[in-house]
Amino acid sequence: MPSYKAPVENTLFLLYDVLGFDRRSNLPGFAEATRDVVEAVLAEGAKVAEKSFQPLNQTGDLQGCQRLADGVVVTPNGFKEAYKAFAGGGWVGIAADPEYGGQGLPHTIEAAINEYASSANMALAMYAGLTQGAIAALTLHGSDGQKKVYLPNLTSGHWTGTMNLTEPHCGTDLGLIKTKAVPNGDGSYSITGQKIFISAGEHDMTENIVHLVLARIEGAPEGTKGISLFVAPKVLVNEDGSLGARNAVSCGAIERKMGIHGNATCVMNYDGATGWLVGEENRGLAAMFTMMNEARLGVGIQGLSQSEVAYQNAAAYARERRQGRALKGPAEPQAPADPIIVHPDVRRTLLSIKAFNEAARALVLWTAMRGDVGHVSDDPREREAADDHMGLLTPVIKGVLTDLGFDNAVKAQQMFGGHGYIAEWGMEQFVRDARIAMIYEGANGVQAMDLIGRKLPKNGGRAVMAFFKEVDGFVKENAEVEGLGLYLETLKKAREDLQAATMWFMANAMGRPDNAGAGASDYMRLFGLVALGLMWAMIAKAALAKKAAGEDVEAMEAKLVTGRFFVELMLPETATRLAAIKAGADAVMALPAEAF
Repeated sequence: MPSYKAPVENTLFLLYDVLGFDRRSNLPGFAEATRDVVEAVLAEGAKVAEKSFQPLNQTGDLQGCQRLADGVVVTPNGFKEAYKAFAGGGWVGIAADPEYGGQGLPHTIEAAINEYASSANMALAMYAGLTQGAIAALTLHGSDGQKKVYLPNLTSGHWTGTMNLTEPHCGTDLGLIKTKAVPNGDGSYSITGQKIFISAGEHDMTENIVHLVLARIEGAPEGTKGISLFVAPKVLVNEDGSLGARNAVSCGAIERKMGIHGNATCVMNYDGATGWLVGEENRGLAAMFTMMNEARLGVGIQGLSQSEVAYQNAAAYARERRQGRALKGPAEPQAPADPIIVHPDVRRTLLSIKAFNEAARALVLWTAMRGDVGHVSDDPREREAADDHMGLLTPVIKGVLTDLGFDNAVKAQQMFGGHGYIAEWGMEQFVRDARIAMIYEGANGVQAMDLIGRKLPKNGGRAVMAFFKEVDGFVKENAEVEGLGLYLETLKKAREDLQAATMWFMANAMGRPDNAGAGASDYMRLFGLVALGLMWAMIAKAALAKKAAGEDVEAMEAKLVTGRFFVELMLPETATRLAAIKAGADAVMALPAEAF
């Protein structure tokens, strides 16, 4: 059976030594998040993940969710109790507004806890993660009445939330939505249509589920301009806050799928269900994007989470499994064979995962901190910079962290040889669970096109120019730091590759848009590598300082070796990605459709 230990010490190192979390103590939310509070929260969150969530991961995968004849969905044994304990501990609303029962801590801390929960049991953690997205959407776009009715129950985890976008004929192109909303004359709407792939759409863990649904009001414009967002609870809520009649929304089927079996992925039927408009009429996509952006960052964390838990098990196995002898001679002559950790290719594989995990965690926390600043700073320029950063990095984090997270789960599985393919070891579940993260909340090819088509040119390229400036500033400011030269040199070269790719798109994509489409995924990966390279330079700087001060010397040396591996063996991939981008779309578009 696989195991998991939350990387609390690494999270604390990143927050305080690398990212300067405590330097934000003048801001709301951060002021209450003193170091002793953060340490206690992370330690307790780790305990919940390790002792409550993780033991249910493999059994929940084997059992899955079951839809009974009356439409009731039963979750795997233990899920209901584990979720109630999680909600009862205040973990769902850890970053939510205290006015509605939340703890008001920074979303950065929420991101760390979500990584632990997802590593331990991705399917179970999704119920809380979707609820946090619903909280964010209603907080920003809901009416005062909607906030009063829904937010306290969502924040406490007493109810859960979903988002309903996809329809059988309509995935990414939301302008094709057919679900309709007809005014009832009393401020409510009658919603009719079918939604598919709805995570946590129906289950037995809470007494109510709050669905956020995209639909088109009768007479609204075609396309995305005519889409509105509605809140439609599973059970209607009476004026006194008690639960009333069952709404006309039901689970028509549970999807049979490759992974995340413990999460109820449902076909949802709206048969004249009662719903209420959230935000402005025909402005539903803008409101839903709040939830989608939250979800995309959460999905990026899922990519990291499966990479981390798969790595932990692969590294433990490599230290124990004996096969062959070290190339330079037996490492343990008294034993019949050496542990496979002596073999260079095993070390290369494990280091590639480890190097990704540490930098990816830093990137998630760095971006989450910027998002927190954007929410609470009273400096308009700081808020603008934070919003630019979040918008630019969201597709990168979602796309690159899930692509590499899946790749790493496969690499970790490979460490086990044939045992990795056998279910009892748990490695094949990590592969199956990680795969969905590349698909939902906008498939990664769509994320790449969003980056190229929307995020780069937005506001005249202000966000990407700020990113270049940030990298350049770090390189310049730390040029004299002893021991940091290798990290800065390779980061500078990778940054030059990214700028060259950016300029190539500007020069070649306007006249031939296919060039952007052909190179978008390579560009997203290139961008992600530079961002991870920046994280490693920041980590190395902090590690050098702690090592010089005689603090955690062995641990800091391990970080420097891991970082060196990344910049020497992984970061140079930017040159390959640049070459592929500059090849353009000719070879991609030359073959006629019938030749495929």
